[in-house]
Amino acid sequence: MNNADHPQRHDGPLTGLKVIEIESIGPGPFAAMTLADLGANVLRIARPTRTAAPRNPVLGRGRAATLALDLKQPADLQRLFTLIGHADALIEGFRPDVMERLGLGPDTCLKRNPRLVYGRVTGWGRSGPLALTAGHDINYIALTGALHASGTAESGPVAALNLVGDFGGGGLMLAFGMLCALFEARSSGRGQIVDAAMTDGASLLMAMIYGMRAQGRWPALRAGNVLDGSAYFYTVYECADGWMAVGAIEPEFRLQWLRLLGLGDAAAAIMDADANDPAVRQRIAAVFKTRTRAAWRQIFDGTDACVSPVLHMDEVLTHEQNAAQGTFSSVDGVIHPNPTPRFSRTPASPPGSSDRARTAARLDQWGLTSGDIL
Repeated sequence: MNNADHPQRHDGPLTGLKVIEIESIGPGPFAAMTLADLGANVLRIARPTRTAAPRNPVLGRGRAATLALDLKQPADLQRLFTLIGHADALIEGFRPDVMERLGLGPDTCLKRNPRLVYGRVTGWGRSGPLALTAGHDINYIALTGALHASGTAESGPVAALNLVGDFGGGGLMLAFGMLCALFEARSSGRGQIVDAAMTDGASLLMAMIYGMRAQGRWPALRAGNVLDGSAYFYTVYECADGWMAVGAIEPEFRLQWLRLLGLGDAAAAIMDADANDPAVRQRIAAVFKTRTRAAWRQIFDGTDACVSPVLHMDEVLTHEQNAAQGTFSSVDGVIHPNPTPRFSRTPASPPGSSDRARTAARLDQWGLTSGDIL
């Protein structure tokens, strides 16, 4: 990320915000990462005998430090209560009632710090027959319509990694909700509980699709709709050595794409064809197979045909657009998506920008020193 236009160093618009993260998996650390990216002073609380896999070097970035506490021990619990007294917000991502059993439920914490914003995220929410049962992203989005609508007629439902439930519907909604509560607390002086459920958040992400279905613009339950990869002009095609993505929805972009594809006089007839006509797709697929991805890029780059190479994760850092925009960084050989969104006056620091002086200052805000942390 290039901050050349901002010679004065800044850690982001959330500088000064202090957040306690009770270590969890999935949406909790993602919410904490997004807040830390934008300048929040995030202190992670971990179990002292942690046996899980090594922490994710991207998802775990930006914390001021990790403090090991055994929350079943009265002395460590009291130490956490002291830290909560210094905090603006707290994040937890356990099943319902786990924090209450530890003596760290929101009622207890808000008594000790009435201004605290207590953020919590679950899969199913806190009511209903599934509230206390286990689940993962694919289970949560299964109840929202998002999973059923994704995929092809041949594949059946296909999960989009764990982006919809864990991160979009869970972590981002939690971070957004907490910032809303923190904004309200500026005038009221009172904290509150922010309760994010991944099923709720994933359902909200489907808002436009439910609206289109109500308008009759999303007729098929899976495959046969404009944005689900069924239309010949909104899908991916295999080329000689990779894949190209086509998003030529608007007629003027579609016509440009077909002409650049080399279909000449046939372009007008294809424009009049049904979007799901298999013969049209097969014809276009055969053309794409005749050239390499690089050759197609020479034809389509810089045009409004809406055609892009499908990059694998090891290629994203060096693509010209990503490099110019500063979308990714490489830190110690690890590819990091850079903090987003961007701010004109209070830019966030790029990943890996911590130093000893900065870390010491952030720990001092918690009343801690480097000797206290992992």
